Amino acid sequence: MSMLPTRFDLVSQWRIYAPVERVWAAITDPASWPRWWPYVREVQTLREGDADGLGALRRIDWATRLPYRIVIEVEAVESVRQQRLRVRSRGQLDAEGLWLLRAEPGFTDVTYVWRVTLKGRWMRWLAPLLKPVFRWNHRSVMCAGEVGLRRYLERVEGAPAPRAAAKSG
Repeated sequence: MSMLPTRFDLVSQWRIYAPVERVWAAITDPASWPRWWPYVREVQTLREGDADGLGALRRIDWATRLPYRIVIEVEAVESVRQQRLRVRSRGQLDAEGLWLLRAEPGFTDVTYVWRVTLKGRWMRWLAPLLKPVFRWNHRSVMCAGEVGLRRYLERVEGAPAPRAAAKSG
């Protein structure tokens, strides 16, 4: 009996105390992610994109809180400068990611929606039982990214000190 791929959405919300221009620059520069995102092991550029980054293709090697790694190829497919970046991934996970940025006085609200299709046979078979664990793992990776980005922008850009963490889920 064949199983259909398992799909679900993961949503994270960050509040970064830096101007939207700085946040956008960091998020749209995946080559810098290993410097500030603890779970990003390596980023390789497979294809350069246009001036806005569209069409860029990168292979990203992610560590996780669980005893496995995820390697995916991520392509930028839509970009609205300092507002929205849509990506598609393939590899161990097929997914669509959407970064949404909103400038506010004194901070930038960031929402990331990750619509995932599990491809690995073990992931699909165990998803009904492990979905809460997959969500916890994703939340942990994203929270580390939020903290890392805050520190990176503070150190590199001189942004104000980080405040209480926003909810990720």
